Amino acid sequence: MPADEQPDDQRRPVDDLLAQLDLEELDVNLYRGDNPSERHNQRVFGGLVAAQALRAATLTVETDHRPHSLHGYFLRGGEPGRPIVFHVDRIRDGRSFTTRRVVAVQYGEAIFNMTASFQKPEEDETDYQVGLPADLPPPQEVADRQARNAQHAEWMKRSPFQTKEVGPGKVDERGVYTSTRRVWFRAKSALPDDPLLQACALAYATDMGAVTAAVVPVFGDDWSNAFGKMMSASLDHAVWFHRPVRVDHWHYYDLHAVSNQNSRGLVRGTIHDRNGTLVASMTQEALIRRLRPASMEAELG
Repeated sequence: MPADEQPDDQRRPVDDLLAQLDLEELDVNLYRGDNPSERHNQRVFGGLVAAQALRAATLTVETDHRPHSLHGYFLRGGEPGRPIVFHVDRIRDGRSFTTRRVVAVQYGEAIFNMTASFQKPEEDETDYQVGLPADLPPPQEVADRQARNAQHAEWMKRSPFQTKEVGPGKVDERGVYTSTRRVWFRAKSALPDDPLLQACALAYATDMGAVTAAVVPVFGDDWSNAFGKMMSASLDHAVWFHRPVRVDHWHYYDLHAVSNQNSRGLVRGTIHDRNGTLVASMTQEALIRRLRPASMEAELG
């Protein structure tokens, strides 16, 4: 069913996301955004904070400049249900490129720091990109993602995106994965044509499952094995916007783990639309810390 023909219970999460991206202007370069009160989560979803920070930046940039990259650091876990204030610093306004720095604040403390760069579109005959894998099944042949437990089912219900898990890629003789998470995703209902809002929604989606992709080499293909055995948190996140995007159409997100060491896992990802056009790339590093058994904690006590 096309995204714009989804029933009300499917449109509501997208409407909620659009409301959260409709920031309140408090003063020049100062904005406030709401976030949902999450019963099951102790901190705000990082993708929402990044999307709102990017939205705050776009509100200070000429509309003919489009985001081409963002680089952010998650400094503290945000508190669900409490508004976040976004301070925008106009670093540079150029004819071709514009730069903004955004600091997201709760209780007077920074929870997220981001630099975003914008570019005025240019005519260029150069066009190269990596392609889709030849054996990739189309989204209609992939089952909807299944909930792991009641908490995950609630998150999926409230998520603005529908996802279909293709599964990890092949593992070579050295134990190296070609991909550690492959998933089709799209918004559950239609989004406005505004390319800036589309980019912000994509920023939200890039944080979905990045930590999952990082833990596969540590805990194996069934990453549910990691639950209760580790603590994790996104540390930093970067996105490059290569081409126009419509996140209310199907896109393929291919992530693979690059490194795991010193309790940190690094992943890279690419996002293609269904026609094989590369629209974005992502990198993220996350804290992945194994939990010690209670008996060991007592001994170290």
